[in-house]
Amino acid sequence: MKYAATILFFCVAALLSLGLVMLYSSNMSQPGANYPVAQVIWCGLGLIAAGIVICVDYRHLKRISIPLFLVALALLALVLFPSGLSVKAGGARRWLNVAHQSFQPSELAKLALVILLAHYAERYQRFMPTFGRGLVVPGVFIGLTLGLIFLEPDWGTTLLLAAVSAIILLVAGVRWRYFFPPLVAGILTFVVFLLHNPVRMKRILSWMNPDASRDGVGYQAWQAMLALGSGGWNGLGLGNGRQKFGFLPEHQTDFIFANIGEELGLIATLGVVAAFVALLICGIFIAWHSRDAFGLLLATGLTFLIGLQAFINIGVVTSALPNKGLPLPFISRGGSNLFLMLVCVGLLLSVARRAADPRTPAPKSRDLEETAIPQAA
Repeated sequence: MKYAATILFFCVAALLSLGLVMLYSSNMSQPGANYPVAQVIWCGLGLIAAGIVICVDYRHLKRISIPLFLVALALLALVLFPSGLSVKAGGARRWLNVAHQSFQPSELAKLALVILLAHYAERYQRFMPTFGRGLVVPGVFIGLTLGLIFLEPDWGTTLLLAAVSAIILLVAGVRWRYFFPPLVAGILTFVVFLLHNPVRMKRILSWMNPDASRDGVGYQAWQAMLALGSGGWNGLGLGNGRQKFGFLPEHQTDFIFANIGEELGLIATLGVVAAFVALLICGIFIAWHSRDAFGLLLATGLTFLIGLQAFINIGVVTSALPNKGLPLPFISRGGSNLFLMLVCVGLLLSVARRAADPRTPAPKSRDLEETAIPQAA
């Protein structure tokens, strides 16, 4: 367990360092921008929060699982209505502006839903193979969250959180024969909405035929591929990238991986992929060796929340997937996502720190089993 936690820590530290360096390099195309400074501040706040979370027993999260979830739902609902707090950009309402600082409520919703599902599945562990309490009840929690995020609209986060929720339920013991029909129904519903959304249909068509749309909808993906290709093995050198000078949109956020490939080369991009693979393996190891079912499900959800987001982003930048609009964890510019990712890492290390070890006795603290979710009759 010590090795898994250590490797996880150094992978995150390396990704954070690379992200700050690449944001500083990207800042050369926009003199006077304060993106690196803001990212450093968010990074510092996230590290402080992660340190606090590591020191606190993760099982205390059971006490706040429902209140945290309700707060997240309220914020998701608030962001949809025009107001002085809600911010609309790019045709979507995804941000709340408080004290001149914007953040995405969907980031809090990710963490809140993972915690609630882990708590519920542990509490009703023996009922998880049934259809009602194993699938319908948690399906209500999932449906409310995904529905509000989908309406922003934020389809990328919706798909990510749906996948993470499905993994948690399967690990918790939901049977495939109950899980498969809702899965098919969800996919068909998504396809129907996709067919009636011209903007996203154009993205899909441009992904299928990038050459025909490289001057239109597929411009961003095409420029990302040019950036990766021009970097070669060793890259053009830090700060020497050309795509960031107005050619590649969102080179500091969703497409920063292309900037890494252009300036630092294939070796650096493979290093990023290797770091996320190592993070995923360490997270699974921590979950597998956790002290209890809540730790298992919580660590599983957090691990795949980080890992799937990373690989979706990399897949989009390399044109293996259509554009989803998800940032690269620990590297892309974005304070709320960076803060959430660091809190997730802190929770993983908290689970690792309290994992069962035959050489140490069980803690003598009072039972942390809470009654936030009513016990089954």
